[in-house]
Amino acid sequence: MAAGTNSGSPNTDVFHIIATTRAMRRLKAEPVPRELITQIIQAGICAPNGGNAQNWRFLVVEDPIVKATVQAYYRRAFDEVVRPLHLSTPPPPGTSNDEYSRQLSSVEYLTDHIHEAPVWIVPCQDTSSDTRSAGASIYPAVQNMLLAARALGLGATLTTRHLLFQNETEAALGLPSGTHSYAILPIGWPRGRFGPVRRGVTSQVAYLNRWGAPYPSDARPSSETG
Repeated sequence: MAAGTNSGSPNTDVFHIIATTRAMRRLKAEPVPRELITQIIQAGICAPNGGNAQNWRFLVVEDPIVKATVQAYYRRAFDEVVRPLHLSTPPPPGTSNDEYSRQLSSVEYLTDHIHEAPVWIVPCQDTSSDTRSAGASIYPAVQNMLLAARALGLGATLTTRHLLFQNETEAALGLPSGTHSYAILPIGWPRGRFGPVRRGVTSQVAYLNRWGAPYPSDARPSSETG
């Protein structure tokens, strides 16, 4: 399979990869070559991190018993928290009601089949810190890995739902004391096609110089403005 896409010629333009790295929750169970997983992890460790301390660790999970144990808690979290929340909230910006309904369907599919993904990468940190800054040294690596998977034509998604049962799932993963997981990335060949992410427009989320001040679509750096 060609790197960069699951059909046709590869496109490794960084902006194209970013714009089409959407959550791929429907994955095939067929194996993924170990060398591709290694490439993904190598992309992760190129990410910025506080003081270049590199306190990250990446647990690669292929064991079906471990995955099935975690999946049971993942399902429970869906039933108790995720489904009720989804049904009680409106669609996010850039998403129609129909698209939001399809999203719930794909989330439930992942819930039922996450343990069938051939490989999980579980990003972890050896840290006693549980502050807002702690994630700054692990989530950039997560994004790098998602982009690398996309560039290789592999489907992946970022999920943290297992943390609703953190003690139970981290015990199932065999994490030592002082080490915590920050996500699970199920990885496999996608059943569907890559496509553009659905997001709101820049003017809804960006301000210029002051909070609440409109950000024009043709905004230039302040040093260039009169």
